[in-house]
Amino acid sequence: MVVRGVGGIILVVLGAVWIAQGVGAMNGSAMSGHGQYAVLGVVVALVGLFLVLRAWQMRNTPRQRP
Repeated sequence: MVVRGVGGIILVVLGAVWIAQGVGAMNGSAMSGHGQYAVLGVVVALVGLFLVLRAWQMRNTPRQRP
């Protein structure tokens, strides 16, 4: 659960950086100003958000013991 949450946070941050580079808001990279990286960043950020939400849901769901 912790690994899923941390991995999700990392993907959300990485996706945000790629979006910023893709739209040209963050310069200094070969990715700067290329729209395909913004689209890829959105996909990566959404996957990360899904992982964070699943980890949060697992944390708040009571476990059933056999």
